[in-house]
Amino acid sequence: MSGILIAVAAIAVLAAIFGLLLGFASIRFKVEADPIVEQIDAILPQTQCGQCGYPGCRPYAEAIANGDDINKCPPGGQATIEKLAALMGVEVEDSAHDESKGIKKVAFINEDMCIGCTKCIQACPVDAIVGGTKAVHTVIKDECTGCDLCVSPCPTDCIDMVPVEMTPETWKWELNKIPVVNIPTDASANKVE
Repeated sequence: MSGILIAVAAIAVLAAIFGLLLGFASIRFKVEADPIVEQIDAILPQTQCGQCGYPGCRPYAEAIANGDDINKCPPGGQATIEKLAALMGVEVEDSAHDESKGIKKVAFINEDMCIGCTKCIQACPVDAIVGGTKAVHTVIKDECTGCDLCVSPCPTDCIDMVPVEMTPETWKWELNKIPVVNIPTDASANKVE
C-alpha cells in the first residue's frame, strides 16, 4: 500500500515541477503579436478564398500591415475597404472596389448536369456545397461567400454564379448615414422667467 502512495506522490511532484517549468517558459519566452495585424484580420470576412492573391485572410492582413493595398478582398466589398482605410488612416476612393462585384453572388449548381464528382466540394473553402460521390450536389445559399472557387474545377460546367435576390434582409441599408448636427444653444435663451 505504501508503494502505491509513494508512486502517486512522485508523479504528483513531477507534475507540479513540470507545471512550474511550463508556466515559467510561457512567461519568459512569450512572443508578442502585432496588434494591427489582429485588428485587420478581425475586419476581413474570413472566407479564406484566396481571391486577394494570398492563401487566406491572415496572410493578407499581414501584407496590409506591411503596406499592401487594402482593396483586394472581393467578398468584403466596399464596406471592408472603408473599415480598413479608417483603421490604417488612408484615403479610399469611392470607386476603389468595383460595385458590380459588390453585388452578392452565390453558386448555383444545375443538378441535371451534375455528375457528382465532388471537385466543387473540395474547392469550396467554407464547405457551402453538400453532396456525396456520384450524387447530386447543392449549395447552401446562406453559407456561400461567392468566392467563385468552385466554378473552375467543375468538369461539366454546371456551376454558375447568380446574384442574390434583393430582399429586406439583403438590401444595403445605410441607417447610420443620417447626419447628426449639434446646434449650440444659448443658456440665457432657454431660461424661463
